[in-house]
Amino acid sequence: MTPRSYLFVPADRPERIAKALASGADAVIVDLEDAVAPEAKSRARQALAVWLEDQASQAARAAPPLPASSGAEPLPLPRAIPLFVRVNSASTSWFQDDLRVCALPGVNGVVLPKAQTLDELATVRAAAPQHVLLPLIETAVGVQAAVTLAAAPGVQRLVFGSLDLQADLGIEAQADADGDEEALLAFRSHLVLASRLGGLAAPVDGVSTALQDDVLVQRDTVRARRQGFGAKLCIHPKQVRAVHRGFAPSAEDVAWAHRVLQAFEAARQAGGHGAVAVDGKMVDAPVLRRAQTVLERSARA
Repeated sequence: MTPRSYLFVPADRPERIAKALASGADAVIVDLEDAVAPEAKSRARQALAVWLEDQASQAARAAPPLPASSGAEPLPLPRAIPLFVRVNSASTSWFQDDLRVCALPGVNGVVLPKAQTLDELATVRAAAPQHVLLPLIETAVGVQAAVTLAAAPGVQRLVFGSLDLQADLGIEAQADADGDEEALLAFRSHLVLASRLGGLAAPVDGVSTALQDDVLVQRDTVRARRQGFGAKLCIHPKQVRAVHRGFAPSAEDVAWAHRVLQAFEAARQAGGHGAVAVDGKMVDAPVLRRAQTVLERSARA
């Protein structure tokens, strides 16, 4: 199932990875980039490698023994929550070493920060050919290239790096979230369009910096959902539940969706076709699809 929440955890705190995987988040991103100081990059990378190798060993020991005649190596048990690694950008000296860690068993995908070119994605793909890619769009060049990047092999969905894009474009942070939202709306819409053109899942919205305000995080999530986003980055486990609530339809939305489906079913049984009236408004096939989506999200929630 496509994740709604991606929870960051610093690579230099490997003891937090298991907690993140058990936090309720749909996916976890172990971060080698912004969450790790330059002088700690090598140590963080090694800590992640040790953690992955330990997890693979534990999974192999827990796997049922194969028949003696098979000659095959035991496979690690699958992990229910996908694990991604955010590497350092392709322009840094850490990039190639990060990719070697991503190739270890237990990693499901790679988050590439400041993604801008197909060559960068191809380099990641060559190092980890079985992994899905999440290009992080957070520069002006990346925004311009978003349609091309969305069509690249291995890309699962685009991710919006809102804070870095603000810095790259010189957009001043506002005291209230609505100010930032207005300034970034055009870029958000562009990522939604690029994702649709590339046949990808709806893009992932950037972080909300509020750590103790569930109402604000949920409000940010609802707004992202209405703009066409399908998931959100989280920087603290406390944000996960608010994000999931934000992507769940309201009780009023669910009731409306049921009325739409009932109206269409009644019209079908009466031999009618095309549009019907619900709550005094015309409802046609696109609205029916939206109602079905609402009920699918409700069932998941």
